[in-house]
Amino acid sequence: MTGETILEVRDLTMRFGGFVALDSVDAEVREGERLGLIGPNGSGKTTMINCISGALGNYTGTVRFRGRDLGRSKPHRRTRLGIVRSFQIPRPFKSQTVRENLAITIEYATGAAGAERDDRAEAVLQSMGLGPRADAISAGLTQIEMRKLELARALAARPQLLISDEAMAGLSSGEVDELLEILFRLNEDGVTIIMIEHIMRAVMRFSERIVVLDAGKKIADGDPDTVVADPAVERAYLGD
Repeated sequence: MTGETILEVRDLTMRFGGFVALDSVDAEVREGERLGLIGPNGSGKTTMINCISGALGNYTGTVRFRGRDLGRSKPHRRTRLGIVRSFQIPRPFKSQTVRENLAITIEYATGAAGAERDDRAEAVLQSMGLGPRADAISAGLTQIEMRKLELARALAARPQLLISDEAMAGLSSGEVDELLEILFRLNEDGVTIIMIEHIMRAVMRFSERIVVLDAGKKIADGDPDTVVADPAVERAYLGD
């Protein structure tokens, strides 16, 4: 069951010179919701989550989190408020162990240190199935282990809203299912999730609601079955 609006985006516009990457986009996410954000390449998905997370600050329009206007606050401030994103290309400290990567993230995102930090790291390791790899150097992880570490680092920051950016790209069908189960579990534990993903099987299975962007505009917003049957969505993906 989803609750009140946790994230509200109004009239969000982002220009790069003369190119309009986002054109007056309105959207909202409710607490506890599983939202899919999809669209063809170049539709504005990454730009939108970069604006929400603070990686891009020179947008116009408004981003509110729990009713608070985020203004032009930096990414680390948004992280500490509870907006956390994972990246399509994992960015661990490759010379550090899995455990050390989590410890660094926890200190940065929450300020916890010592036993509190270590206990949190251990809990996240176990929840992600990375316990046996805790002392492995990150550069030596498999692709699925690297994706789990990326999600683990996001979880270590204690997200209220997790933005999962193409976590499943390049994975096998079984590995996709494995990551889906992790995301379902995080959501059941109270984390609101926005999923950006090109694997439609995963989007359809996971999402309660889907927002579709095309050429910087929102063209659809609704339940998965309704959205995929929308002629505008079909045209966006397949052309006229």
